[in-house]
Amino acid sequence: MSDEILVVSQAGGVAEITFNRPAQLNAIDHHLAERLASALAAIADDAAVRVVLLKGAGRAFMAGGDLSAFRAAGERAPQAVEQLIAPFHQVIRSIRALRAMVIAQVHGAAAGGGLALALACDFVVASEDAVFTPAYLRIGTNPDGGTTWSTVRLLGERRALEWLMLGEPLSAAEAARLGLINRVVAREALEQEARALAARLAAGPFEAQASLKSLIWRAGSSTLDEQMAAEAAGFLALSAGADFREGLAAFFERREPRFG
Repeated sequence: MSDEILVVSQAGGVAEITFNRPAQLNAIDHHLAERLASALAAIADDAAVRVVLLKGAGRAFMAGGDLSAFRAAGERAPQAVEQLIAPFHQVIRSIRALRAMVIAQVHGAAAGGGLALALACDFVVASEDAVFTPAYLRIGTNPDGGTTWSTVRLLGERRALEWLMLGEPLSAAEAARLGLINRVVAREALEQEARALAARLAAGPFEAQASLKSLIWRAGSSTLDEQMAAEAAGFLALSAGADFREGLAAFFERREPRFG
């Protein structure tokens, strides 16, 4: 693994981003947040990237924020907090705004900011040893990174409040049962499973997938009429594209579609 705190590779339409602070369990500081924000901005401008896969080096996905800077700042802690939150929140916004699908490949700890990051992704594939922990109230603060936004949509207000308030760790199996994540696999199968999902998505109809992603994440704040109008607009626009023509041809020819 490189000495870089963030390692990015790209092949077959998939950009893999690895958090590379294993000695710190990939705890996010402002340097890592800024690097991640820049990497996602570059991916947004790269038409070759259809899927982003986020993962952590070493024993954890991401064990929250790096609190050492906050402690060292003393009475200037608010300035240190702002220095991290500003780029970290840009990361969350970028994940939601990306037209590419974003997969979190989670093992070990996903706590605090690591939890926020995983829940912001479109898909979460976790190993059996993954543990999801809010952790914020343990240091006397509320969640950030859109955690309250994500958990309310995934769990509902009452369950979200209970989990975030009590801060109890959730196993991967329990997180999947509650609908917080998509899949749980054996630790040794995690890499293969996440890459297989990424490859499958990368082979799909990109414009239609991007439209679906947008529709899903706006649905919770739209009226039925607004949502149907957005669906109609997307369907109409996509029907003029090559993927739509290929999909129709494949249907009538009884074969698998080959999207561009």
